[in-house]
Amino acid sequence: MECWDFKQECMNRESIEQLQLERLQATLHRVYKNVSHYRQTFREIDFMPEDLSSLDDFRRLPHTSRQVLMENYPYGMFAVPLREVVRLHTPALNIDEPVVIGFTANDLDNWAELTARNLSAVGVGKDDVVQISLTFGSVTGPFGVQLGAERIGASVIPMSSGRHSSQVQILRDFRTTTLVSAPTFALRLYRTMMEQEIDPKTLQLRIGIFGAEPWSESIRDDIEEKLHITATDMYGLTEVFGPGVAWECSEKQGLHIPEDHFLAEIIDPDTGEPVPDGQEGELVLTTLTKEAFPLIRYRTGDLTRMLPGDCPCGRSHLRIDRILRRCDNVFVMGGSRIIPEQIGKILNRISGAAPNFQLLVEREEDRDRLDVLVEISNDLFFDQMKKQRRFVEDLHSALSEFLGWEVGVRLVEAGAFDPAQPVVDKRNIR
Repeated sequence: MECWDFKQECMNRESIEQLQLERLQATLHRVYKNVSHYRQTFREIDFMPEDLSSLDDFRRLPHTSRQVLMENYPYGMFAVPLREVVRLHTPALNIDEPVVIGFTANDLDNWAELTARNLSAVGVGKDDVVQISLTFGSVTGPFGVQLGAERIGASVIPMSSGRHSSQVQILRDFRTTTLVSAPTFALRLYRTMMEQEIDPKTLQLRIGIFGAEPWSESIRDDIEEKLHITATDMYGLTEVFGPGVAWECSEKQGLHIPEDHFLAEIIDPDTGEPVPDGQEGELVLTTLTKEAFPLIRYRTGDLTRMLPGDCPCGRSHLRIDRILRRCDNVFVMGGSRIIPEQIGKILNRISGAAPNFQLLVEREEDRDRLDVLVEISNDLFFDQMKKQRRFVEDLHSALSEFLGWEVGVRLVEAGAFDPAQPVVDKRNIR
């Protein structure tokens, strides 16, 4: 078994729960003292941090939503002075009310440890060459992977995404052993190899770590067969850390959550109540070690379930099932979470009205495609073809610039779709 930190990753259940309780008490004291939102919500339910004597007491606390983070933009949720924050990130695709996440030096150190655990769990070591083909920018993903790979002592190639021919050349010339990317990006690299008549067997590549979008077991099988590698899943979200929140080990039997850093719950997304072990629900996370941006019972919107039993790898922390769906209309595409309301704001700005629209998501071979269907109405120049064409061109340009990739725009007759269903995802991710 490959372990980066055997003592922490394999501690017994009693030790895990005791450590969680101690760290949770410290976190609650910190947010009560320094974050006005939590101080107010604690007082509303007559709760003081010293009231916490068991993890059961903790479930009295209200959940934190993404809306709360937006309402406290930019620094209202920070638990340390800004002078102690050494890095700032913001999730992409947020127009009017962005969220800012901060990291102290200790936060970055913990993040490096967590992603080092992730990489070590699938066999990455100091002799490996890690090619990071995720988009470097305001989102956290590739930065966390780089921290962990460097902590291990591996050689890191921060390639970012795109430029498939260059990516393949680097894979070959730099003798890359580990590829970190979106799964569909890996399949596009395979297509490029075929076009260049490069046999993947001639490469040094042996490990693929994939995230940034939902992917199925059939895609895993496809990647492993075509690239002749072991493909594993990683999970993270910018509000909490990014990569390092959960990951598969080489056994590929669920994603391990480091319980010394996170307290995880599964709730019914409609009632907010806990669900029985093994039942699907919404993942809720509480950070136990974050200094700059601690979160209490944060609703991720991601659907999963706790997996029973122990993993054959020997790690003792709980595992969750792979995350393929969400409990809201948000969907993940191109490495970013897309909120229909954001598309609607652009549509309203371009059209000067509020037409019905639907987002149609499809996967064609190794590419995801987004089409925005807009319903024609009397307010939307029903019989003026010239204006229609101009509108489609302007909307296509605005959405493509906003998302960073091509978006299809189609005008459809009234009744062509159900306006109550803003997103139709046909990618069949199972």
